[in-house]
Amino acid sequence: MHSQLIADPAGEGAASQPPPRPPFPSRLPAAPPRRRRFARLAWCAALAGLLALAWSAYWWTERVSTERLRAAGAQRLEVYAASLENLLDKYDFLPHMLELDENVLGLLEHPADPARRQGVNDYLERLSRQAGSRIIYIVDLRGRTLAASNWRQKSSFVGDDIRFRPYLQNALRGHPSGFYGVGTTSGEPGYFYARGVHRNGRMLGVAVVKVNIEEQERGWIQGPEMRGADKVMLADANGVVFLSSAPAWKYHTLRPLSAAVRAQLEQTRQYHRLPLPPLPVRRDETRADGTHIMAIGASAGAPPMLAQQRSMAPRQWTFIYLSDLSQVRANARLAVLFACVAYGFLLLLFLYVRQRLRAREQLQDAYDNLELMVAERTARLERTTQRLMDEAEVRRQAEQQLHRTQNELYQAGKMAVLGQMSASITHELNQPLTALRTMADNAVLLFERGRVEEARQNLAKISQIVARMGSITGKLKSFSRKSNAELGPVSIHTAISNALVLVERRLELDKVAFTLDIGEGDIYALGDSNRLEQVLLNLMTNALDALATLERGAPRALSVSAGEAAGTVLIRVADNGPGLTGEARERLFQPFFTTKPQGEGLGLGLAISEQIVRDFGGSLRAEPAAAGASFVIELKPASVEKQDG
Repeated sequence: MHSQLIADPAGEGAASQPPPRPPFPSRLPAAPPRRRRFARLAWCAALAGLLALAWSAYWWTERVSTERLRAAGAQRLEVYAASLENLLDKYDFLPHMLELDENVLGLLEHPADPARRQGVNDYLERLSRQAGSRIIYIVDLRGRTLAASNWRQKSSFVGDDIRFRPYLQNALRGHPSGFYGVGTTSGEPGYFYARGVHRNGRMLGVAVVKVNIEEQERGWIQGPEMRGADKVMLADANGVVFLSSAPAWKYHTLRPLSAAVRAQLEQTRQYHRLPLPPLPVRRDETRADGTHIMAIGASAGAPPMLAQQRSMAPRQWTFIYLSDLSQVRANARLAVLFACVAYGFLLLLFLYVRQRLRAREQLQDAYDNLELMVAERTARLERTTQRLMDEAEVRRQAEQQLHRTQNELYQAGKMAVLGQMSASITHELNQPLTALRTMADNAVLLFERGRVEEARQNLAKISQIVARMGSITGKLKSFSRKSNAELGPVSIHTAISNALVLVERRLELDKVAFTLDIGEGDIYALGDSNRLEQVLLNLMTNALDALATLERGAPRALSVSAGEAAGTVLIRVADNGPGLTGEARERLFQPFFTTKPQGEGLGLGLAISEQIVRDFGGSLRAEPAAAGASFVIELKPASVEKQDG
């Protein structure tokens, strides 16, 4: 009893406390097999729906676009046919008008009269010029041309026998007709009108008018609707294409000609000596909706085109308009893409909503731990951010120290070069100083003796020497100052000239033959003038040091050239010294590597120079040379705007 009373309070207390909330599960429970099967079926149905939608979008868009293309092509066919009919009808009256002219009738009745023939020739020439026709000519009943508007030309029709022409044979039978053909005399194509000339019901001859219809073809080629891939062509009853917006298709056939047709064309000479090969039709099919698809081209990649035809009766011609289907296919592909994107968007939206509904079930459980997780992650992010900021500050300070050290290294390199040149510079300044002292003493004596003019000349020479010394010290001062880190246009001529001033005396003392090839026009490159002069001076000094190792009396030469090639600025410094060994060529730009005796060089000159040129966006390299060493500086060109003074 006592033990029961003790146990009851413990049980009640334990029952009154809420059970602890379980932590987030690390993995979701596996879905049951039935749900997995349902998910697979749902994905298969979604994929099938996507395929059905894509096919429907492609089919519908292609059908609508093809119908629009067909309507536009049919409209253009009507316009082309009407334009050609208007042109041909314009000249239909000319043969009938010639029947009313007494001079023409008189010539046909008296064909041997030269005066009548000349009069008709002049009349036909004026008439052809006024009407805008190509040629007008009169033919007798035997098929012989009596008079023509081109009687002045070498290719005159006068005297030609054209009995073989079908249009003449039809006209002699009393049937006015038209005929397209290539002229056997001139070789020019045209459309021929032929009509019998009668007097009192008796036929005397035939009047023929030749019209140039090639202007229609040029209008097709230059028209705005033909600037794309669309094509138009006009074929005769035998399928011979005689007008086309594609010049390569002209005088080809839509289908191979039979032997009988070729014999007929040879007899009538309609296409005089033209081979008339068939067009390379790679595809010719009729679709279920009645449209006709053709692909014309020698290559397998010839684009398919929608072909539409219009007959021109009674001439038995056929207009064919070919509309490029590339845009139709592109529109259909875009429709498929849009349908897939829209379907994917809806599917993603469905999955998103479904996921939201499922996530809402877990939201209440996650809410209790959310603030703690956010606080922990925020603290961790703050620590990470602070650590990154500290690292960034350390890196920034390191980069600043690196730039300062690099600039100091550049400056130390300059000072080292100036130190090596101190002997020649001292000698260069000592000579003018000695001359100044002597000339000053002489000027005092000349003034004492009253020789003022000679003293004035001495003073003028002293001024020139002082100016030269000022130029030398100015170059030294400019060279020794620290460079500006900004890059800009640098005159290559000026940089080479400034560097030469500092080695000019050494060239004279070492008896080095110097060659300079920089052209007359100035060249500008992207860089810094002071640092570029440092590189040039370093290369020239190294070359002079190498030449100093040659035997006494051996010829010594140093050359500097500059120019532009392939969009770059090239500066070449070459000498005829001992050259570079294999080891030196491999370690040329390594810091502290030098081939000079100990104590005469630190091995930093070329390393600093290579770094400077690299900072300019260029390169410094050693090129193979037959004798000596050759270094090439390659820089980016820079443009300098010229201002009017």
